Amino acid sequence: MIKAVIYGASGYTGQELIRLLSRHPACEIIAVTSRRYEGQKVADLFPHLQGQCNLSFVHATPDELACLCDVAFLAVPHGISMTVAGIFLERGVKVIDLSADFRIQRADIYEAWYQVHQATDLLPQAVYGLPEIYREQIKSSRLVANPGCYPTSIILGLAPLLKGKWVDPHSIIIDSKSGVSGAGREPIVSSLFCEVGEAFKAYKAGGTHRHIPEIEQELSALAGEVVRVTFTPHLLPVSRGILSTIYLQPAKKISTEDIVSLYREFYQNAPFIRICPSNRWPNISAVRGSNFCDVGFSLDRRLNRLIVFAAIDNLIKGASGQAVQNMNLMFDLEEKTGLDLVPLYP
Repeated sequence: MIKAVIYGASGYTGQELIRLLSRHPACEIIAVTSRRYEGQKVADLFPHLQGQCNLSFVHATPDELACLCDVAFLAVPHGISMTVAGIFLERGVKVIDLSADFRIQRADIYEAWYQVHQATDLLPQAVYGLPEIYREQIKSSRLVANPGCYPTSIILGLAPLLKGKWVDPHSIIIDSKSGVSGAGREPIVSSLFCEVGEAFKAYKAGGTHRHIPEIEQELSALAGEVVRVTFTPHLLPVSRGILSTIYLQPAKKISTEDIVSLYREFYQNAPFIRICPSNRWPNISAVRGSNFCDVGFSLDRRLNRLIVFAAIDNLIKGASGQAVQNMNLMFDLEEKTGLDLVPLYP
């Protein structure tokens, strides 16, 4: 049985990890941490976990926790993971980081978008945790950088096209929309019901969103050349879900049937990728509560423009579910273990 610690378990991704791991047949949660809720029972903070998790939150150091576990999930804000990951690794614990601290390979690029990196020596060890692209590297890794939610939908939506050089990599325009849980559980005005309900707006437009360097890093690796994108995120008045709509110019004459065949072949061994048939497009309501990524297409023949759609649950495939998927690979388990979730509908 894999013994797991969730370091920073009182946010949305932390509680989602508790929910998923509490039903995982090969994993046992040993400890969940929180400074703010130290001593409080998990089920008191998250009543939906009543009867699923009997633990109380503890405020413990990585040194105190490392001797208890085989894997540590770091569900803490950016800037904290880099200060604790090394402690777990030195004690032989595998680490899955859900922050951005190890996603970006170059420290100078990370520092331009976030802050000074305090663990640059660990960056070469980190594997980008997108199983559909880096499955074999994840299996042998001790430190996995769980991807961001927007990048997950975008990279999975574009990977086959860029890898196969089917599109112009310099034509990419991305329009993404996310539910409010993507902003985290901290009480901030912009996430209040009266601010979000019956509203729909763009934010961090004009190339300012922190996920841009992560997106460009991975798309460049797939394309084999430097890729720059226009990325505009929007906030939807729903609790969870991401829909990314991506516009590209084809590099050759293609049909929708060609694209569907390309994606089905590329993702033939990817259990969580579902390719929509022609004339049906992804809907966040069809992936809500699951680890699926639904991908669909539309070919605008009038303008010779390809449109790709990708939908995920931002808290599961975009965060905690993908982290469990990575754990399964790191411990040589079947990739879908504990993630056989039917989406919630309606």
